[in-house]
Amino acid sequence: MDDLDVDLRNETYRQFVALGRAPSAREVAVSRGLAESEVRAGWARLHDGHALVLDPEGEILMLNPFAARPTRFRVETGDRSWFANCGWDAFGIGASLGVDSIIHADCADCAEPLRIPVRAGQPEDLSLVFHVLVPAKSWWQDIGFT
Repeated sequence: MDDLDVDLRNETYRQFVALGRAPSAREVAVSRGLAESEVRAGWARLHDGHALVLDPEGEILMLNPFAARPTRFRVETGDRSWFANCGWDAFGIGASLGVDSIIHADCADCAEPLRIPVRAGQPEDLSLVFHVLVPAKSWWQDIGFT
């Protein structure tokens, strides 16, 4: 990953946070003074380097910990909210932004709605447990499932 790709990744994150959704290649191109094709080529390199995940059409699917599409994990931080890719990433949103958050999810076992306040990086309820089905070393074999 070169400096241009790092800058592109940082701008993509900045816009994702500001917009509350994945930015388009055009939006990133305009903000950085690049051609849309340069953004798409950079995103492809970032995808190959596991720095983001693109869908088959070349649009952002995941910019960890953020999900570009609705998921079962929604994270609120004040008056903003984003979707996370999984329970692990739900904690990562508040942590990456350095803010308290509330995670909205549902129990994978019984489907009970969960509301998990997270303050200073810790869930208020320390008795909660979540299970990761796939070992971390295997996550990129099928990151969409993981």
